[in-house]
Amino acid sequence: MIKSALGHTVRTTTLLQLLFDFGFVFVGILIAAMWVRSGLPIDMVVFVSYAAILAVTLLAVNSWLGFYQRIHDRTVEDSRARAVLALHLSIPIAYLIFLVLPIAEADRTFLELSGMAALFGMLSHRVFASHRKKNARVTHRILVFGVGHEAAKVTAALNQEDPTIQVVGFYPGPMCKEVVVPQDRLLPQSMSLVDTAIFHKVDEIVVAMDDRRGGRMPLRELLDCRVSGILVLDMSSHFERMLGQIRLDALRAGWLIFGDGFRQGMRRSFIKRVFDIIAAVILLIVFSPIMLITTLLILLEDGAPILYRQERVGLNGRLFNVIKFRSMRRDAESDGKPRWATANDDRTTRVGRLIRKVRIDELPQLLCVLNGSMSMVGPRPERAFFVDHLTKEIPYYAIRHSVKPGVTGWAQVRYHYGASIEDAVQKLQYDLYYVKNHTLLLDLVVIFETVGVVVGGKGAQ
Repeated sequence: MIKSALGHTVRTTTLLQLLFDFGFVFVGILIAAMWVRSGLPIDMVVFVSYAAILAVTLLAVNSWLGFYQRIHDRTVEDSRARAVLALHLSIPIAYLIFLVLPIAEADRTFLELSGMAALFGMLSHRVFASHRKKNARVTHRILVFGVGHEAAKVTAALNQEDPTIQVVGFYPGPMCKEVVVPQDRLLPQSMSLVDTAIFHKVDEIVVAMDDRRGGRMPLRELLDCRVSGILVLDMSSHFERMLGQIRLDALRAGWLIFGDGFRQGMRRSFIKRVFDIIAAVILLIVFSPIMLITTLLILLEDGAPILYRQERVGLNGRLFNVIKFRSMRRDAESDGKPRWATANDDRTTRVGRLIRKVRIDELPQLLCVLNGSMSMVGPRPERAFFVDHLTKEIPYYAIRHSVKPGVTGWAQVRYHYGASIEDAVQKLQYDLYYVKNHTLLLDLVVIFETVGVVVGGKGAQ
């Protein structure tokens, strides 16, 4: 794991994927240029510029299409479709580069062929890498320190949510009373904790003890592991770094209070506001034809009103009116009882089902971004009725209102649409991560991944 200069934690494997893809395109074009350099009047400065710009552009396209998501549920066909889309997006970009760089006619054909070959090869590898067998992936080896309920909880969550992690075993803590984990996974105490970790080539130790009182935590042994270069984390920090979420079942108030994060300074607020305004204006201009067509389709099918306004809970619990394209019948809540949207909701119109699937119904929220009641990225704004209920049922739920709600968000791209208290708990864990760690870099990552979610039609209701 690497902490970026902008504060967001990036996995080493993700950086390696980015570097490999950049190098595949960049080096591939340069090798082709040097191979035929004696036969063509090739300007190597132009070729280097072309290779670098094309490689960086394709990294951005791949990020938008979700190719660097560590955990995904795409089929091979879905990944192939995204690769074809990436190739089609890259071809016009390559031609735009031709217009900017002083490329001679003799170089043009060769540049086209070498560039397309490099793009095709890299995308083919990216599809293969996304679906190779689990045991072929680079694994992160973890030793769980503890054998009780907390240790079992960590293992169950990791097995469910992160196939790249391998739990090598469980090391009993001092005076452990109850063993809940499988007996055959227990590591012998004949060796010290640090020797056991080195012997099993452990990358990280996760402390998951049920009881830490009265000197039960072996601080000296854990310190020996830390100075030996082995990462030592408690459960909350582990889930935050590895899964991009703050797990409620591993969360203690003291960890939130004394840990880092939750920076809401004037500088960060100013940068976020400028970014919101620029992004909202650009998107309104780009999508204005689609918004006009959507307006006409809604009018033709179900008449006015085109938009609907609904009261939602925003920053610091203040109420505001969210604006969306109307996707449901006008009598959708004629009984006056608020209900979550569900899959195949019978209240949705035909046009509504289409615009929900590709998230067009969300576009008018860009007006809320411009007036300052929403941000481009943040927790999904909920209705006051649901907020009151969820705040009583779910601990720490109100923390998500310490930042502006967003048109898209970390929870929206990491978890499907929530339609129950259980879903709200899962999404809150991602919202808490965003509130604690939000930076401009993380906002850009969310926007890139939102494009991939929309292309794949994931999560809409």
